[in-house]
Amino acid sequence: MSSYSSKEFLEELREKAKSSVPEVVEERQTYVDPTDGTVYEWDREKQGWFPKVDEDFLASYQMNYGFTPDGEQAVTMSSDIPTAGANLPRTLQSQDQKREKEDDQGSESKKKKRKADEGWFEVEGSKNPNVYVSGLPQDTTEEEFIEMMSKYGIIMQDPETNKPKVKLYRDQNGQIKGDGRCCYLKRESVDLAIELLDESDYKGHTIHVEQATFHLKGDYNPALKKKKKNKKKKAGKGQEKLLDWVERDERKKYERVVVFKNMFDVKDFEKNPLLITELRDDMKAECEKFGEVRKVIVFDRNKEGVCSVAFATFDGAEACLPVMNGRWFAGRRITAEKWDGKTNYKVEETDKQKEERLDEWEKYLAGELD
Repeated sequence: MSSYSSKEFLEELREKAKSSVPEVVEERQTYVDPTDGTVYEWDREKQGWFPKVDEDFLASYQMNYGFTPDGEQAVTMSSDIPTAGANLPRTLQSQDQKREKEDDQGSESKKKKRKADEGWFEVEGSKNPNVYVSGLPQDTTEEEFIEMMSKYGIIMQDPETNKPKVKLYRDQNGQIKGDGRCCYLKRESVDLAIELLDESDYKGHTIHVEQATFHLKGDYNPALKKKKKNKKKKAGKGQEKLLDWVERDERKKYERVVVFKNMFDVKDFEKNPLLITELRDDMKAECEKFGEVRKVIVFDRNKEGVCSVAFATFDGAEACLPVMNGRWFAGRRITAEKWDGKTNYKVEETDKQKEERLDEWEKYLAGELD
C-alpha cells in the first residue's frame, strides 16, 4: 500500500469518528442526534437533556400526534421520532427515575405537613357531649345529680373509675358550690338536657343548663395521649352495648349449670369404672329433653354422688329443675339445683386410694370380681 493511500485511509477514519460524535453548539448547551437530527437542550435545573421545542419540533409533533378537525387522530406514530430512552444520553434516560424519586420525597413531605403538631386542641361544639349545670342546691349529692341527668341520656362511664362521668364542683373547703358537669355518651343528649332542664325548678332552685366549655391549663404531655386513648378505646367497646337494641341476659353463665346429687355410690365405680361412662351418657340423653347440653361431668369420687350438667341456654336449665328434682333414678331419689358458681365438687384421691383403685381394677380385669 502506498503512503498516499495510507493517509487517505486514515483521513477517512477520522471523518467517520467525527460523524459519530453529536454536534454540540452554543457552548455544549445543545446537541444534535446524528441518527435523526433531533436537537436536544441541556436543562441545568433538572440536570438532563430534553428535546428543543421550536417550530420544527412542533410541526413534527403535530404530524405524528395531532388530531384532525373532525377529532380523529391524523396519523400513527412515526418510526423516525425517537422513542423514550432511545439514543439519548445516560442522564436523559435516568430522568424518569429521578422524577419518581422527587415525587416520593414530595409525597413524604406533604404527609409530614398534614400531620398536626401535638398539643392542646379545642373541642368542637358538635362533638362535645358535656353539659354544665349551675344553680344547684348546695346539699345536692352526686347520686342525686346522676339520677337527674340520666333522665336525658346515657351518661358516659369513666374508664379509670368505671363510674358515671359527672362532677360536682367544690370550693377550697370542700363544700358544694352549686354547679357541676355531666358527660353524656351521645352529643344529642346535650340538646335534650338543655331543652328540658334549662330554667327548670330543682328542689326549690332554678337551674341553668348549657353546653360545657373547657379552659386549657398546664403543659401538654404527649406521653399521656396514648395511655388515655387506649383506655377510651377499651371503654368504648363496653359502652356500645348500651346503645344497641339487642336483648342481653344479665344472668351469670354458671346459672346454666344444674347440679344433681345422690346419683351413684362411689363403691359402684370402684368395682366397675365403665359405669362412669354409662352414667354420663344416660344423663346427657335424659337432659337433652329440656335443651341442648354442652357438658356432663361425673364427680366419681364425691361421696354425695354428684353430677353436673351444663346447658347451652338458661331456659334449658330452668326447664330441667322442676322435672328432675326429687325424681327416682336407678333406685335413688335424686336432687337437682342450680350451681352456685363457687362450690368445687371434685375430690382428689390420696395415694392410698389410688393404689387401692388400681388393685381393684386389676382384679376386675382378671375376672376375680363379680
